[in-house]
Amino acid sequence: MGTKVTIDPITRLEGHGKIEIFLDDSGNVENAYLQIPELKGFEQFCIDRPVEELPRITPRICGVCPMAHHMASTKTVDAVYNVKPTETAKKLRQLVYDAYIYEDHMLHFFFLGGPDFVVTPSAPAKERNILGVIAKVGLEIGTRVIKNRRQIRNIVTYLSGRIIHPVGGLPGGVSKGLTEEKRLEFLKIALEARDFAKESIEIFNKIVLGNNAYVDLIIGDIYKHKTYYMGLVDENNKVNFYDGKVRVVDPDGKEFSKFGPDEYLDQIAEHVEPWSYMKFPFLKTIGWKGFEDGKDSGIYRVAPLARLNVSDGMATPMAQEEYERMYETLGGKPAHNTLAFHWARLIEALYASEHIVELLEDKTIISPDIRNIPTETPTEGVGIVEAARGTLIHHYKTDEQGMVKAVNLIVATVGNSAAMSLSIAKAAKALIKNGKVEDGLLNMVEMAFRAYDPCMACATHSLPGSTPLIINVHNKDNSIVETIRRD
Repeated sequence: MGTKVTIDPITRLEGHGKIEIFLDDSGNVENAYLQIPELKGFEQFCIDRPVEELPRITPRICGVCPMAHHMASTKTVDAVYNVKPTETAKKLRQLVYDAYIYEDHMLHFFFLGGPDFVVTPSAPAKERNILGVIAKVGLEIGTRVIKNRRQIRNIVTYLSGRIIHPVGGLPGGVSKGLTEEKRLEFLKIALEARDFAKESIEIFNKIVLGNNAYVDLIIGDIYKHKTYYMGLVDENNKVNFYDGKVRVVDPDGKEFSKFGPDEYLDQIAEHVEPWSYMKFPFLKTIGWKGFEDGKDSGIYRVAPLARLNVSDGMATPMAQEEYERMYETLGGKPAHNTLAFHWARLIEALYASEHIVELLEDKTIISPDIRNIPTETPTEGVGIVEAARGTLIHHYKTDEQGMVKAVNLIVATVGNSAAMSLSIAKAAKALIKNGKVEDGLLNMVEMAFRAYDPCMACATHSLPGSTPLIINVHNKDNSIVETIRRD
């Protein structure tokens, strides 16, 4: 009889999850599953609330991703009222959103994903954290990480009221403008952030790309899947976090589809499994073919590497240079190397900092014209942004009084949910042989999901009807004496 290995809880992510690995009689992996045991029901308890309240309610989904939900929700409410923000308001939204992307990407590299490379995957668990990173790169770098993120977060706090539950977005604009004094203050911070983003890429180059064992992991087969990719692009097919059309490319890099927010239901459908509260979106025209990669499978991926794969480049010069170097190193586009998400994340942080500088060097950003007041009857709307973790879709329907009657959320992490399951199973099968299960190997299995920077708090939603529940009652020797089911 085979053996089950459980990693519970999985570590260095937002939210809760566990990995179940099933070994056969020879001690090799038959399969592995990423299970999300927590439950949230925002799609239900947003019903019958005023739609303009949703940009302040949906950020409560997550303490790491509040700005992503706030911005997606704000854009959705724009669409519900059929009102466009002023040009100044749009620039201010982009400014605060770039700031969020920058500091979130830095959080992941130095605190969550980076320890696997900077400290090494097989280091003792007590060292695989920010303290281990600081010990490796030096206290001065560690101090700058904390200072840099705090300063960038101050931009978000100033314009959005608070960092965790922002209130800056309004239908048709924003609630607060920028003064000349603050523009100059924030520009100085942005220039420092740009320098630190460059330095962070240099750290990656030295510690990760300078280590042949790490390069072999990145370009090797253990962490590789040929899938479709999805992300927002501007009119020039350049990466854009705030606006544009959603572009999908196939595993060969050929454009598969390109669509606007109100067309997403023609492109995406959602699959559910009884063993997880996380949904599994897939490309509707291909269909759900199970947990398989390749051109015949509807599974797609989102987030930094996906955004770079679907784009024709970056819209800022320094990021474009790094973009070209990454693909040259990885052997061209699209790159299917899951661990390259870390590299792409740093390139995006550099792009975000460059774009913040561009926005703050534009003096029209201090114009007082920051809102168009809605005048039309509310109906239905869809808003899409690129969260740090991928394409984020909000969809609301209201009555004539603006009371919400239906909500659908396809959050960023669920765009990668099926791919994460694939990645975990493939890594486990490659790494665990003949029953040899060690902490370092289990951490390398976790690396398969950690590259995606998942936010499980965002990814869990109630299924229609009753909530599945299974309770196992154990005696003192851990044998199951009773099982109570409602599934």
